[in-house]
Amino acid sequence: MANDALVLSDIDAYYGDSHVLQKVSLRLGEGRLLGLLGRNGAGKSTCMNVTVGLLPPRGGDVLLFGAPMTARSPEVIAAHGVALVPQGRRIFKSLTVRENLTVAARKAKASTRHPWTLATVFATFPRLAERQDQMAGYLSGGEQQMLAIGRALMSNPRVLLMDEPSEGLAPQIIAEVMSTIRKLKAQGLSIVLVEQNAKLVLDLVDDIVILNTGRVAVSGPAEHLKRDGVDLRQHLGVF
Repeated sequence: MANDALVLSDIDAYYGDSHVLQKVSLRLGEGRLLGLLGRNGAGKSTCMNVTVGLLPPRGGDVLLFGAPMTARSPEVIAAHGVALVPQGRRIFKSLTVRENLTVAARKAKASTRHPWTLATVFATFPRLAERQDQMAGYLSGGEQQMLAIGRALMSNPRVLLMDEPSEGLAPQIIAEVMSTIRKLKAQGLSIVLVEQNAKLVLDLVDDIVILNTGRVAVSGPAEHLKRDGVDLRQHLGVF
C-alpha cells in the first residue's frame, strides 16, 4: 500500500537451526507509531535485525515505502532512510558526544520537513549540548540513551526503529524519552517502538503488534485493542 512506510510480509528468520520468526507480518503506516511488544525472546529484536539487514530472512519480504529491501545490505537500507536505536545503546564510548553525532550525519532530502542537524539535536536534548565535548563513556545511562536517539536522528531517517529505549532507565528519564518519541511522531516520523512494557506504550502508539514465541499473536489499532480488552497476561505475562 502507498501509505505504508515499512512492511514485513511472512518473514521467516533463523539463528542457526533455530526458527526465530515464523511467518511474521507487520505494517508501519507513514507518520504512525507502531508498538512491537512481546516477552523477552519473543523475536522483537530479530524483527529489527531483519529490517536493517543484519539478519537476512530465509523467507518473506521487506518493503520500505514500497521498495523491496529484502536481502539488501545494511548500508543500502540505511541510505534508503532506516535508522536503528539499538538495544543497549551501543554508543562509541571513546568518542565525544559531538563526534558520536557527526559520524552518523546524513544530509536530509530537500523534501524533509524537519531536517536534523547538530543544532536541532542539541535543541531536543539540551543535556547533550552541555556535554558535547565530553567522552560519551562518561555519560549517565539516560544521557547515553539520548545520544543513541540523537545519533539515529542525525541520519535524517524516514523510518526510526527504537529497540527497548526504556531499558535500565529511571522512571523520570523514561518519561523524558517517551515525551521525545511523542514529539518525533508529531513531526511526522514513522516509528517502530520495541518494548516489553506494554503499559508504558499503550497510550502512546497508534498500532500494536504482539509477538509470542516468534509468531504474531495480536495485531491491530491500539484503540481497538484497548477497547476490546486484549489479554496482556496471556501474551506478555503482565497484570
